[in-house]
Amino acid sequence: MALNKELELAWSFVNNTNRSIFLTGKAGTGKTTFLHRLKKESLKRLVVVAPTGVAAINAKGVTIHSFFQMPFGPILPETDLNKPQGFNRRFTKTKINIIKSMDLLVIDEISMVRADLLDGIDKTLRRFRNREKVFGGVQVLMIGDLQQLSPVVKEQEWELLKPHYRNAFFFSSHAYAQCQAICVELKHIYRQENPKFIQILNEIRNNALTEASASELNKRYIADFTPKPDAGYISLTTHNNKAEATNKAELDKLTTKTFTYQAEVEGKFPEYAYPNNESLDLKVGAQVMFVKNDSDPAKRYFNGKIGKVVFLDKDEVVVHCPDDDFNIEVKTETWENINYTVDKDTKAISEERIGAYKQMPLRLAWSITIHKSQGLTFEKAIIDAQGAFAHGQTYVALSRCKSLEGLVLKSKIHSNQIISDSNVITFNENAEQNAPDDAELEASKKRFQLDLIHEIFDFYAFLYPINRILDIYYKNRTIVEGKVEETFRPIKDQLANFLKVSNGFKIQLKQLAEEEGLPESSAMVQERFKKAISYFKTETANTIITPLKTFGFTTDNQAVVSDITKNLDAFEELLAVKQLYFNNSEKGFNTLSFLELRAKAVFQAKDKPKKSRKAVAEGTSHVELFETLRLLRNDIAEDKGLVHFQVFTQKALYEMCETLPTNKQELLEVNGMGKTRVEKYGTAILKVIREYCEENDLEVAEDLAIEFSEKKPTKKGDTKKESLQLYQSGKTVKQIADYRELNENTILGHLASFVSTGEVQLFDIISEAHYKELKKIIPKKTFENLSDLKHQLDDKYSYFELRLVLEELDLVKN
Repeated sequence: MALNKELELAWSFVNNTNRSIFLTGKAGTGKTTFLHRLKKESLKRLVVVAPTGVAAINAKGVTIHSFFQMPFGPILPETDLNKPQGFNRRFTKTKINIIKSMDLLVIDEISMVRADLLDGIDKTLRRFRNREKVFGGVQVLMIGDLQQLSPVVKEQEWELLKPHYRNAFFFSSHAYAQCQAICVELKHIYRQENPKFIQILNEIRNNALTEASASELNKRYIADFTPKPDAGYISLTTHNNKAEATNKAELDKLTTKTFTYQAEVEGKFPEYAYPNNESLDLKVGAQVMFVKNDSDPAKRYFNGKIGKVVFLDKDEVVVHCPDDDFNIEVKTETWENINYTVDKDTKAISEERIGAYKQMPLRLAWSITIHKSQGLTFEKAIIDAQGAFAHGQTYVALSRCKSLEGLVLKSKIHSNQIISDSNVITFNENAEQNAPDDAELEASKKRFQLDLIHEIFDFYAFLYPINRILDIYYKNRTIVEGKVEETFRPIKDQLANFLKVSNGFKIQLKQLAEEEGLPESSAMVQERFKKAISYFKTETANTIITPLKTFGFTTDNQAVVSDITKNLDAFEELLAVKQLYFNNSEKGFNTLSFLELRAKAVFQAKDKPKKSRKAVAEGTSHVELFETLRLLRNDIAEDKGLVHFQVFTQKALYEMCETLPTNKQELLEVNGMGKTRVEKYGTAILKVIREYCEENDLEVAEDLAIEFSEKKPTKKGDTKKESLQLYQSGKTVKQIADYRELNENTILGHLASFVSTGEVQLFDIISEAHYKELKKIIPKKTFENLSDLKHQLDDKYSYFELRLVLEELDLVKN
């Protein structure tokens, strides 16, 4: 695709600045093509998200809610997303590292994103990155057309949101107001070529349809229009039930044999994101539409192309399109569901295929809803906009068509069917008046490079851990042995000096950049930069690294040990990042090189050997934790002579497994866990939960450090041998589980430990057929953990069977 001025400008802003951008444009101006090019060619570390499952699959990204683990209800400004709220906000370390290291977040179909959701994204990014910067300092590219589909907000939700937002659109969010995004509008239309038709669409888009344009458009109204069978017209309607009824009625008219094509779903691919019908009924003579671009290099079809089925068999559909002189032999296509992960070797943010959906890339196409037509292009269309009920629907419908000649109106278009939101019109007018130019681009590039240089020499983040170490020491100086003050007071003074020098250097560079142009292209700036690197590297080594090497302290108070160690670790992590920057920047400053270096720094302290981890199992979200806590409860009850629910209730047990409290304050918020229970049993409970979180790579609360001095009550008798004795006495696994009030999987786990001794036969606890099948299947699978593997396999295999075979294959994963 030939680049135009606006595309060039958008590309430069995205790749050479850190400005947040709203990339918009009329239908058919190349927004989706721009996104696909960005994913292929940009050197920035990026993540793509979209508001709906289908939009995410089409953009080859993930949904906003899944990536940011957002609730589906309203997110009010005072909502604390970090507190347990009945949904999982415990981020894996991999996802935290992705968030910390990404340069660019792309949000596709931004017109459908509600204001409170964009603010929720802002809160999450601030949480893991810079709390003082909007979006945590991440550059955000928002792509969409506000004149098309708008956000869905229910009446009761808007009642909660309207005290905080002017309207539901993303641009009324607090984050958007703070990020000072630029707006780039793509103006060249690739879909339509007729100037008259383009003018009509523009007037409808801007809610300013003139009488002359309405008269011209309504010439396409043809009463009782019935297309010829091979003409290739598709009908666009406002409601789904109308479209489905039309398609079913037309299919039923055909007397040819019905062929049903069943989709193959592999791995994780949620039903709401299915890009096509799971069960597709076709007949020879059926009018169909392609719902995917051809993956074959021949590019015989595209998303939205209309044709007629001329032949069917179980593995193939042959389609003929009106303007082609050839038939298209259609095979199944594959849509991939991806997850973002980090490459172990390169540390690049990479796309991991976690699921796939295989189906014929076709759907019945006598009719389709306007909503589902967004993003498609039609040669010939019949439009029924009489029931248009939402902002932008009429514009979306008409703009799908390539020409006026290929358009037929089922009813005349009147101004009352052109529903436009006044908020959108006002926003677009302001954005157009403040469109960026080359001068602003150059200023933004310069500011971006200066910000990156300042980041290299900024030591502000070091003050918090240093101050905490000194504060802890001053409060506990009578019980701490070691030269804490003697070591860290001079370091703190040196940091203050560094901040003074760094700020002076920042001002100096800004003045030089005004005279010299872009910092990375200026010989004078590069010379000053290299001198600064030499100075900071030498001073850091002499005044910070050297004294730290000999520092040591002792105290009998483990809480003090934990606090000082935690802050010392944080300080040394920051120091390691600075050393990485200094050691790799001695030859000068380069923007892309530094971005790569910054991403590498996120993982520098994370490269430790991974422990073998437990997996999520069936029954609750965290069944292994559930069983461990239940055993703990039984042990405490037995030791104290209590009934088990007096320790904690079943309801509290389930809630703990879902909210994963990791300090006493969070545990107090669990229903039924009052102050007395938390005081008596909280330490033992929290020890179990924190160990589970560590083993499963889940984020653990850093505040309110807990001493795990309370020991787990001693078990009376060997629990595994007790299960074995009951089994040898002739009881079934279910009977043993009922008798011991344990999960059947737990009993099976007990018995499995006696297979090696010969006291239990392997095929007494797992069917021979399942065992042999799993030994063949599992090595061929790619999976994150046991739960992931379970979802990829037939339901007939239990979690216990999977773990048993995994352990034998030595493939146990977290």
